[in-house]
Amino acid sequence: MIVTRFAPSPSGRLHLGHAFSAAIGHAKARQAGGKFRLRIEDLDQTRCKPEFVAGITEDLRWLGLDWDEPVLVQSQRTAAYQEALDDLKARGLVFACFCTRANIAQSLTAPHGDAATSYPGTCRALPDDPERRATSPHSWRLNSGKALELTELPTWTEVGGKQFQARAIDIGDAILARKDAPASYHLSCVVDDAASGVTLVVRGADLRPSTPIQRLLQELLGLPQPTYLHHPLVTHEDGRRLAKRELAPTLAAMRESGVDGLELDADLLAGKLPLGFTFREG
Repeated sequence: MIVTRFAPSPSGRLHLGHAFSAAIGHAKARQAGGKFRLRIEDLDQTRCKPEFVAGITEDLRWLGLDWDEPVLVQSQRTAAYQEALDDLKARGLVFACFCTRANIAQSLTAPHGDAATSYPGTCRALPDDPERRATSPHSWRLNSGKALELTELPTWTEVGGKQFQARAIDIGDAILARKDAPASYHLSCVVDDAASGVTLVVRGADLRPSTPIQRLLQELLGLPQPTYLHHPLVTHEDGRRLAKRELAPTLAAMRESGVDGLELDADLLAGKLPLGFTFREG
């Protein structure tokens, strides 16, 4: 059975790009007699607001989309993320990182820094130090080198059957949890997809680079491997991406202007966009 999910963050109102992704996921599930799950990714409590959760459900219903219960709310699942993190820690696959973003940026601009990587490995092999042990790390990172000693570079399958294999350069010492967050996007995503029985991950092509590290985590944690559908992005006609922080036109505004949600859903599935918008890959 096909199980898809729509996983918005309640940090603002949904826009046309969200509608396109939700419409595809819903259609893939319903056409196959499967399930469509809703997940609220609200781990960033500084940006996520209850009123935006209500807005998400309002917008989805306006589009004519329904979902299968229960709704998964990430802020209620911190124990599940901690269990996964503890498993990786116990196997020596995670290390404490004491670097702030400023520390990392500084090291990458130093003469010995590698500007091609996002993390220079500063804390990967730190010796045990009682003073440091008593200090809370800024984050917990996956030790990708040790992880790849246990499993081969991960592969995944996209809808249509095309096979992909990660490259070593795609796998880094990704953050799995931070001092101010119980789990990163990568860790929470794979744990929650498995808990919801997701078999088909439908998301924008901009998130395809997340797939290698998430597939690696699935292998390490013994989680099922879903199939992936990375769809084109909806952008402004001039190529600018839609973003909440840039006040992209919202579905709520479209509704207030008289747009019919059911017609919009049908148009999106047919590849038709309102004037002023276009599709682009990646």
